[in-house]
Amino acid sequence: MNIQEEDLLIALQTDKDINNAFTKLVSMYKQRLYWHIRNMIKNHDDTDDILQNVFIKVYKNISKFKGDSKLYSWMYRIATNESITFLNQKAKKYNISNEELQQQLIENLEADVYFEGDEIQLKLQKAIALLPQKQQQVFNMKYFQELKYKEISEILETSEGALKASYHLASKKIEEYLKTN
Repeated sequence: MNIQEEDLLIALQTDKDINNAFTKLVSMYKQRLYWHIRNMIKNHDDTDDILQNVFIKVYKNISKFKGDSKLYSWMYRIATNESITFLNQKAKKYNISNEELQQQLIENLEADVYFEGDEIQLKLQKAIALLPQKQQQVFNMKYFQELKYKEISEILETSEGALKASYHLASKKIEEYLKTN
């Protein structure tokens, strides 16, 4: 944990200027968490809602944070879990599989005014949507957010070796999809 994180954590956990500390925390991590969630959810409005829920959970549970991992790893884990819960609930609501939901999200991405990608980006998103959920998460964190395996390991609570294998498999599947489509 870096000095700035430690100072923020002390302020957040001791109620010493908690509102100012929380505002700094949001400012530090809002963009990174937004894109982490957006890569999973694909929709800007839903991403904003989930991001807000993540920060509410962080605020309510900061006193329970033990410091076993980095603060941002803990927040990424919350964001990941909130996103997965959202996707599962949405699939259940529409009585479709997670895979079918991913396809719908990609189709909606083409019409999304907040999506700034070109045709190649859209193709990449389609390829990622075909991956199993765990491979999607690993690929997005490694490729788009450039997180290290150690950081991803803390967030997803799995071994670095398993993550490397997942990323390798995901990359191969994406490469194959891009070649054939």
